[in-house]
Amino acid sequence: MKHIISIILTTLLFPTAMWGQGKAVTYSQKDSAQVVELLKKGMAQPKGTILTLFYANQLKDIPYVAATLEVNPEEHLAINLTQLDCATLVDNALALSLTTCRSKSTKFSDFCYWLKRIRYRNGELDGYASRNHYFTQWVNSNEKMGIVAEVTGEKANNYSPFIASKKLDLHYMTMHPNSYPLLKKEKANGTSAKANSQSSLIKQYEKEASGKVSRYIPRSMLNKGKDVLGCVHDGDILALVTKKDGLDVSHLGLAVWGKDGKLHLLNASSIHHKVVLEPMTLYQYMGKHPSQLGIRVVRMVP
Repeated sequence: MKHIISIILTTLLFPTAMWGQGKAVTYSQKDSAQVVELLKKGMAQPKGTILTLFYANQLKDIPYVAATLEVNPEEHLAINLTQLDCATLVDNALALSLTTCRSKSTKFSDFCYWLKRIRYRNGELDGYASRNHYFTQWVNSNEKMGIVAEVTGEKANNYSPFIASKKLDLHYMTMHPNSYPLLKKEKANGTSAKANSQSSLIKQYEKEASGKVSRYIPRSMLNKGKDVLGCVHDGDILALVTKKDGLDVSHLGLAVWGKDGKLHLLNASSIHHKVVLEPMTLYQYMGKHPSQLGIRVVRMVP
C-alpha cells in the first residue's frame, strides 16, 4: 500500500510569501522524487518544446483512478503521480510546465506552489470549497492570474469555429451532495445550510459562475483538419462540453494533432484504465459519447 505522508509546511520548506503557515500537502516520497526527475527532463528540452504536451507524454501509462484528490478529511494539496484522473493529469502537466518556464526550477517546492495556484480559487487553498471543482471556475481563476487563456475565436469572424454556445447553469454538486464525501457529511450533520459551511460556499461559487455563455467547437466540426481547426494547437487543454444537467464539461485532456491530420485526445482514460493517447480521432471518440456536445479550448500563457 502506498505510504502517504502529510507534512505541515513551514517557512523552512515553503517561504511565508509563497504559502503562509499551517497549510498541508499530502504526497509520498515517490511522488516528490518523480516530480524532480520530470522537471530535470523538462529543463533539458530545447527551446520551443510544447511543455504541456511533453509532460503529459511523460505521464502516459500511469493508471487511471477516479477521485484521487479525496484522500483527506480536511482539504490538503494532494499530489499523486502514481494514479491520475482527467483533471489531475491536466493540473500536473500544467504545474510542471509552469515550474519549468516561469520558475526555471527543478524544486519540488516550486512545483507545489504552481499546483496550488492552479487548483484553488484565486490560487489560495482555504478549505474544500476553494478547490476549483468546475472547469469554468478553474478557467476563470487561472485567467485572472495570467496562467491560461481560453480560445473562443474572433467576433469579426463570427467566432468560427467556436460557433456553438452554452449558457452555464452550474448546480451539480449541490444537487448531488451524496457523491462528494465532505458534502455528504455536512448533509448528514445538518450543517450544509449554515452560512460558513463548505456546501453553502460551493453553492455561492456555482451561482457566481452561472449565467455566462461559453463558446465551443461543436462535435460535428471535429472531423475537420487544420484548415478549419488550426486555432487548436498541440498541447492545448481540451474540455469536453456536456449536456448533463448542472455541469459544464464532463472530461479533460490535451490536444494532439495526429499523423492522420485529425485531432486526438491525450487523456487519463477510464476506458483504457490509464493515461493514453486515444487511438480514435476526437471526432470518433465523442461520437461514442452522445452527451458530449463539443470542446472548449484553453491554452497556457507563455
